[in-house]
Amino acid sequence: MSEEETKVEAATEAAATEDSTTDVETTDEAVKAEGAEAGEAAPKKKGKKWPIVVGVVAVVLIAAGAGFWVWHEQPSFCNAICHTPMDPYLPTYEAEPGQAAVDKWGNDVEDANSMMAAVHRVSKDQGGAEATCMSCHVPTIGEQVAEGMAWITGNYYYPLEERDVDQLVEARGLESGDEFCLNESCHNLTREDLKQATSELGQYNPHQPQHGEQECSSCHKAHRASVNACTQCHSESYVPDGWLTYQQANKLNAA
Repeated sequence: MSEEETKVEAATEAAATEDSTTDVETTDEAVKAEGAEAGEAAPKKKGKKWPIVVGVVAVVLIAAGAGFWVWHEQPSFCNAICHTPMDPYLPTYEAEPGQAAVDKWGNDVEDANSMMAAVHRVSKDQGGAEATCMSCHVPTIGEQVAEGMAWITGNYYYPLEERDVDQLVEARGLESGDEFCLNESCHNLTREDLKQATSELGQYNPHQPQHGEQECSSCHKAHRASVNACTQCHSESYVPDGWLTYQQANKLNAA
């Protein structure tokens, strides 16, 4: 073989080797690219989210339930949900002591201080009790069902009949009106304490049992102006601001 032929054969072999190396590199790059694409296309594993969802729902339900229970004890609940005939009672509760208001019949009241519902509503810092409807009214399940059915059928009184102390006492399982009002949670006083508190009124002291002990509700009214029952016989008896005489109260009841 001539020297020229040897050079040509060597050049051919070098070119073939170079092409082979290029093909291998190209193949490797293609494999890597395919691997990368495969990796991107592969679905990601998702974590279990249902415990979080359940937890959030539980928190929302608990918060809603707590809020509903608080609202349940407010007059706005009774007024908005079941007791349309309670509409006239709400203003007596929301009235501001010391200001003019209206009673459950819509009559003008000179001073809301005379309505126990308004006085007991205000904060303890203001001399009240921060009371709600449920502070005094404890309806049984039977009463709630009966009132609910009456509301649905429209067979109810308007305004709703006012509960007397005997009914409130019975609902709480107490023995007397004194136990309802004069207790450690409300007015931690005795009858003697009351008599001394108004002793400056002299012979017309309403807490002096000249005619036997009277129920607190004989004078103190929740959703209408309170009445000095002594004025039934003693016109000169003291009548606090916003209160009514016995005769004035009777006129309103008859209207």
